[in-house]
Amino acid sequence: MECERKLYDYIAAIRPADKARLDTAWERLGSLCKPPRSLGGIEETAARLYAIQNGDRISAQKRRIIVMAADNGVCAEGISSAPKSVTLMQTKNIARGITGVAVLARRFGAEVEIVDVGVDTDERLAGVIDAKLMRGTNNIRVSAAMDRETAAKAVLTGIERAARAASDGIDAIGTGEMGIGNTTTSSAVLSVLTGLGVEEVTGRGAGLNDDAFDNKKRVISDAIAFNAPDASDPLDVISKVGGLDIAAMAGVFLGAALNRKAVVIDGFISIVAALTAYRMCPAVKDYMFASHASFEIGLCVLAKAAAARCALRSWTRPAPYTTTWRRLMKRR
Repeated sequence: MECERKLYDYIAAIRPADKARLDTAWERLGSLCKPPRSLGGIEETAARLYAIQNGDRISAQKRRIIVMAADNGVCAEGISSAPKSVTLMQTKNIARGITGVAVLARRFGAEVEIVDVGVDTDERLAGVIDAKLMRGTNNIRVSAAMDRETAAKAVLTGIERAARAASDGIDAIGTGEMGIGNTTTSSAVLSVLTGLGVEEVTGRGAGLNDDAFDNKKRVISDAIAFNAPDASDPLDVISKVGGLDIAAMAGVFLGAALNRKAVVIDGFISIVAALTAYRMCPAVKDYMFASHASFEIGLCVLAKAAAARCALRSWTRPAPYTTTWRRLMKRR
């Protein structure tokens, strides 16, 4: 349990953003020659960055996206439209700079760091940091994904990568993942942490047909019933029905807060990792910036739980999410 003790020592050291600096930032913004708060979210982002950082001026010049790569044993249940081998293939492609995240990061001057925390291979991957803890998780339908100490190690890995980014002078950290089957594990974690039904939090992933989608929901329900994770204990939840990528990304959020760095949420798995980190330490919400809003159920839950605002809006989710989004908002 040494890793778990170390994890909770780190969590105990996390402090909220500096409220005095936040007030100072709003006073400065209010003194400018413009209608009060007329720049909307731009002003809020600027004020929050000033509260997080220690300098006289805010900076987001140096940015790094930390991508956690891992396989998921639940793929054995046929819950994905893509074969598990795509995890390895895309991990290599990110390192080669030929994926969407790599191209966009290069266009906007951000670094990309990819970390292997559980890809199912013994191959040493060029351009990838080797932090492998398992060759993929166990099949959550019939077993816990991993033991508790391994989950704690995965979270610590994320904290350590965020700390390294801070020591390298990075101003803002982005989060990313690569792992076939991780919308299944993310939906399982989200269902447990929020108490929402599997039907309410599960999407089709990368385009499942009706039969495969029904199977995915059955597998998630079976996994939760088999493992009986404790919703009040996020580490128990991710060790039983989560994934190494989710755990490590949760660590990135915690590590960013520990090192007083802004960290960006982007995508469903990232949202679930952020919620996991928030349940471990609510103070991390001061350091989180949501990249875009959609009808993705995970973002709705996070907005309710952590009051995160989004920089961009992208109404790209199918109609069934609309009903759940409205229901969640009514519960606030």
